[in-house]
Amino acid sequence: EAKKDEAKKDEAKKDEAKKDEAKPLLIDFDGIADRVVEFPVPEGRYGRILATKTKIFVSESPVLGSLGHSFTAPEPPAVRLHVYDLEAMKFEPFVEGVTSFSLSKDGKTLAYRHKDKIRVVKTAAKPEAKETKPSRQTGWIDLDRIRLSIVPRAEWGQMLREMWRLQRDHFWTVDLSQVDWAEVYERYQPILDRVATRSEFSDLAWEVQGELGTSHAYEMGGDVRHGVHYPVGRLGADLVSDGDAWKVGKILRGDAWDRQADSPLAAPGANVREGDAIVAVDGVPVDAKTSPNELLVHKANTEVALTIRDAAGATRRVVVKPIGSETNLRYRHWVEGNRAAVHAATAGRIGYVHVPDMGPRGFAEFHRYFPQESYRDGVIVDVRYNGGGHVSQLILEKLARKRLSYTVSHHLHPIGEPMYAVDGPIVAVTNEFAGSDGDIFSHGFKMLKLGTLLGKRTWGGVIGIDSRNSLVDGTVVTQPEYATWFTDVGWGVENYGVDPDLEVDIAPQDWAAGKDPQLATAIGLALDALAMNPPRKPVFGDRPSLKRPPFLRKS
Repeated sequence: EAKKDEAKKDEAKKDEAKKDEAKPLLIDFDGIADRVVEFPVPEGRYGRILATKTKIFVSESPVLGSLGHSFTAPEPPAVRLHVYDLEAMKFEPFVEGVTSFSLSKDGKTLAYRHKDKIRVVKTAAKPEAKETKPSRQTGWIDLDRIRLSIVPRAEWGQMLREMWRLQRDHFWTVDLSQVDWAEVYERYQPILDRVATRSEFSDLAWEVQGELGTSHAYEMGGDVRHGVHYPVGRLGADLVSDGDAWKVGKILRGDAWDRQADSPLAAPGANVREGDAIVAVDGVPVDAKTSPNELLVHKANTEVALTIRDAAGATRRVVVKPIGSETNLRYRHWVEGNRAAVHAATAGRIGYVHVPDMGPRGFAEFHRYFPQESYRDGVIVDVRYNGGGHVSQLILEKLARKRLSYTVSHHLHPIGEPMYAVDGPIVAVTNEFAGSDGDIFSHGFKMLKLGTLLGKRTWGGVIGIDSRNSLVDGTVVTQPEYATWFTDVGWGVENYGVDPDLEVDIAPQDWAAGKDPQLATAIGLALDALAMNPPRKPVFGDRPSLKRPPFLRKS
């Protein structure tokens, strides 16, 4: 009898559950915005939320900087996955290092990705974090068991059609700038039969997207085979051969706190000086036929023994670690050289700021120099070679600031407010290698009448993109989605660029001689503007005094 009663109860529960499932879920949208209830969790940067009947899973992203982000291969940041138990009313971490996660339909299991691994765990309890060996007990999936057979030519056909479709669906204007996009596909698709390698497919992709005649239609990355790379170790110096020996010319100085951005010859303890000769590398002699660079192949970021001979003829052995690239080092050397030249030519009255792009690096470079340079009588803003980005409006906003007041203290110099506002002239320098948001900055500088823009006409590409779409082999393809229209020239910057107020070129002979007519012209314009309209320095007058009541003060 007891078993029969239990069976009846179970049957009743199932019937009740079926009734609940059959009932439609009705949502009263009227006034729903006013029925918000605060979720009882600490403050944080929460992202995706998924829930079961008794648990709520939510991801929390750490506060990270933007430097080092790769546009062509964006990797989702690892997050901490939390769980809120609705029965225990408890909020706690569930698992660390999650890049994505998903719940099963019944809510009993959760799958998450950790870097290049996938794990499936039960939602009932917090999983063990130590064991990573694939098994049913740990939940880690053995992805090495997956074997794929790929037919490249078939894959390329699908990729071409997908790339074409993405442009059709996401291009910024529905008519694709009046390009017959269907005809473009029909014309190029037969060429696939002649494509023999993945790199040739890239050539075809660029030709197809190039038919749009629009900037920012890119194809990058993918399953392209690369040859073996043997990086040359760099010493961060100009090496000069005098016929018998290789001497150290200019030792470039960058950021001493970052060994990858400073000369290895300037490392503490190296004591290598300009004019010293490099006699041997790892014991192998250097001569007129064998350069140090030849002996530094495949030795980047590894310790190398240099035999150094000083001006007196004495030799010694120095161990250094060559860097893999001198790009950052030579950039810093160039910027600091320009800054020093501007200060010297203007007796320190004019500041100098270079903005390499309008992304995280450019924003960081701007704020590295502008806070101190803005307190001079004027400033030169250099956007030559600007690689674009999205922060031009923020930089223009700071350049447009006007001084409104000063904070005066007993122990400090008067501090102008808003901070970092330029009291005197601003001159901007641009060139044909400044593009995208570098175009937008250059045109915005002119529209706001912040000063004179000189140099060469800019690149001319102001239809923006993101990198959210990729093809089956990981290729990133971009669709020009965000067109820029200006209130004065409309669409006129795309495919044309921005004309400077004053055109100044750098002739080949000037470049060879290390001269910079563009920067020299900017210095001259800034000094002329200072002479005509010198910045007004604040005259604070008499300090407040109880002997002079407020109603007697002059307005």
